[in-house]
Amino acid sequence: MIVFASFVPHSPLLIPEVGKNNLAQLQNTVDAYQKLEQDIYAAKPDVIFLIARHADILPASFSINQRPEINIDFKKFGDLVTKIKIDNDIALGYQIKEAVETSMPITLTSQELLDYSAGVPLYYLTRHLPKIKVVPISYSSLDNQKHFDFGKHLKEMANRSGKRVAIIAAGDLSHKLHQDSPAGYSPRAQEFDQQLMKDLNENKIDDLLNLERSFVEEVSAIDGFYSLLILLGAIKNLNYRSDRLSYQAPFGIGYLVQNFKLR
Repeated sequence: MIVFASFVPHSPLLIPEVGKNNLAQLQNTVDAYQKLEQDIYAAKPDVIFLIARHADILPASFSINQRPEINIDFKKFGDLVTKIKIDNDIALGYQIKEAVETSMPITLTSQELLDYSAGVPLYYLTRHLPKIKVVPISYSSLDNQKHFDFGKHLKEMANRSGKRVAIIAAGDLSHKLHQDSPAGYSPRAQEFDQQLMKDLNENKIDDLLNLERSFVEEVSAIDGFYSLLILLGAIKNLNYRSDRLSYQAPFGIGYLVQNFKLR
């Protein structure tokens, strides 16, 4: 069963050895991550379904990484110190593939080294969960409803597994909030972030499902949006309260920490 659900940002600047002086500008996000870490510890999960951009996205298929042991580092950002090693629940990953493949495209992959998209949430949320396993799941380029429906399949598998499952969706919101944003500027970026957060807080999931792909692409928010839709599908019909723990955008990219507090 699902015992924990959250949406978190994955900026490598959140890693102390990478962010260094910039980390001070993300203190609210760090504090929110630390609050989530307490909540996930209290939930006592056996496994994490980690939904993120783990590798090159397969446009027409969701994917599950089946490498038995996952390694993560931040060498490409100059951090030679921070390393994460975590076991993959490959049996559960394969069961998900078998259950889903008749109704939805899904591919098994094998990638030993995952990037910051997985590394940041695992760095903050597994510190006191030494025996936790992970199932790394990647979104696709399919439509909004397909992502939401895939999440519903994940809930079914969580229930069937007999395990306590945490679902973590990782990604950022708009990448075009400021004139100096790395991806450029869009006057609609702030509109996107504010609308998404309002819909989450008011539980207007249909409004999110109806967002035009062109709008999401214009503000470069695909990674966060599709990960979030999978999570929302997974917790559909569960009793939860949607709480925004923090939202920051000091570098022109929207970093949202949202806790879906299960009751």
